[in-house]
Amino acid sequence: MADSLLIAGARLLDADNDLDDLGFVAVENGLIAHAGRKAPKGRFDRTLDAKGQWLMPGVVDLCARLREPGATHKATIRSEAAAAQAGGITTLVIPPDTRPVIDTPSVVDRIQSRVARAGGIDVRVLGALTQGLGGDALPDMAALAAAGVVGVTNAFAPLSNLLIARRALEYAQGVGLTVHVVPQDPALAANGCAHEGAVATRLGLPPIPAAAETVAIAQWLALVEETGARVHFGRLSTARGAEMVAAARKSRLPVSADVAIHQLFLTEADVADYDAACHVIPPLRSLADRNALRDAVRKGAIAAVCSDHQPHEADAKINPFPLTEPGISALETLLPLVLRLVREKLLTPVQAAARLTGGPARVLGIDAGALRVGAPAHLVLVDPEARWTLRAAALRSAGHCSPFDGQEFHGRVAHTLHAGRTVFRA
Repeated sequence: MADSLLIAGARLLDADNDLDDLGFVAVENGLIAHAGRKAPKGRFDRTLDAKGQWLMPGVVDLCARLREPGATHKATIRSEAAAAQAGGITTLVIPPDTRPVIDTPSVVDRIQSRVARAGGIDVRVLGALTQGLGGDALPDMAALAAAGVVGVTNAFAPLSNLLIARRALEYAQGVGLTVHVVPQDPALAANGCAHEGAVATRLGLPPIPAAAETVAIAQWLALVEETGARVHFGRLSTARGAEMVAAARKSRLPVSADVAIHQLFLTEADVADYDAACHVIPPLRSLADRNALRDAVRKGAIAAVCSDHQPHEADAKINPFPLTEPGISALETLLPLVLRLVREKLLTPVQAAARLTGGPARVLGIDAGALRVGAPAHLVLVDPEARWTLRAAALRSAGHCSPFDGQEFHGRVAHTLHAGRTVFRA
């Protein structure tokens, strides 16, 4: 790693500092030493000419499963770190549904030691909301907080009852942790695999109604009103769900939300030929839902877009649709798809940067997502004019399932830096 680096002539995108202009970023000892329209004084060991490129903070991804520990036949921390770097992601968050479950400091330490060996990426950890994700006993959240978790969640595992949910919120609030909720009522979802609508009916697929999401959101919002605890709703999929979160935020409840990037492009219609690459949970919803989610992202009611990366081995996707495992490899398409939203004029470039960097960083309460002097030099350079075609078989992820296989993209990552060190170059 060079001691110092000057990135010159890039279009700087940083919503937190209200910056969208040509300028310069200087890196010294792994930290941002300068960011602004004027060139800094002094000499640098290396200069990177970034004319025609966009420079923004490294992407912060709020949900990515790395499959390690417990499912290394699907992927490893090392393989998925490489995929994240190619996607401009410098910080990602893993949920606790590993094997073993992340419900003790020792498991947190085990994961971070493996991340350190892989190198070149920050991995933040969500601890389990209940012991073993069993839904009925709380873990030592104080110990988890001391071990460095950025929040707690039960992922898709159900809670035994709402009293457990309330006690968990009170405990999390007391130790300063955000509760991350994937809002889906298990009884209403009933092990379904497709949106309840005309497509699922025609194909004979077990449905998941929109109410599975909205009922869950309503319950958690009622508990937030009573406890004042902070809740983040992850992977919203319905228009009504987005509306409920927006109303709660307007009422100044301490809630936030994200959406998986595929929900902003795909709908239930994409399931019509039983394409297992479109088997995701929550399911792909209606066109009206998709458009409402897009609008919420545009307005900032949904302040973060994530990959919801879930790599699988090939065998996991070759059975009849309901028997395939849900999830896709999405680390390498997160930023390019958000660039597509810019090209479609749904987002401005600086809004795109905000939804990928500052927005998710604020959810986590971490020092990332801004071109701030003294911050770690986690940076991504984007070539907005590069044209390329996605080949799922060529993904760096160990999982090669993507519903965007064969599609042409306009704009891609040119350069990713982690702590000032180049970890990916196109």
